[in-house]
Amino acid sequence: MSTTNTSGRRKTAVARIYLKEGNGNITVNGKDYKEYFPTLPLQYIVTQSTEVSGSAGKFDVTVNVAGGGVKGQAEAVRLAIAKAIVELDPETKSALRSKGIITRDDRMVERKKPGRKKARKRFQFSKR
Repeated sequence: MSTTNTSGRRKTAVARIYLKEGNGNITVNGKDYKEYFPTLPLQYIVTQSTEVSGSAGKFDVTVNVAGGGVKGQAEAVRLAIAKAIVELDPETKSALRSKGIITRDDRMVERKKPGRKKARKRFQFSKR
C-alpha cells in the first residue's frame, strides 16, 4: 500500500496532505471537499491534478489547509496533490508540468513601504 505526505503553498495558504490508496475521497479540514469548496471552479481546481495524471478515484486524500483565501487554499491543495502523485509515479510529471500544475505560483502580496500609503502608492505631492 502506497502512502505519501506532501505540502503545497500559494500566497499565504499552506496545504498539508496525506495521500493513500483508496477510492477517491478528498477530505479538507474534516469536511468533504465539495462542502469546504462550495463552487464548481474551486472543486475543479482541487481535483485537476488527479484528472490530468489519470489517477482520479485511485487515492484517498486527507488535507489540512490554513491561511489565505479559498482560491489560494484550493490551488495549494492542487499543488500538494500533484507533488504527492509525482512522488508515487514519476511518469506523470510531464503531463502535470504541461498543464502548469506542478509549478508553485510564488506571487505574494508586496509589503507596505515606510513613507508610502500602500506598497507603491505615494502621498499626494504638494509643491507649496
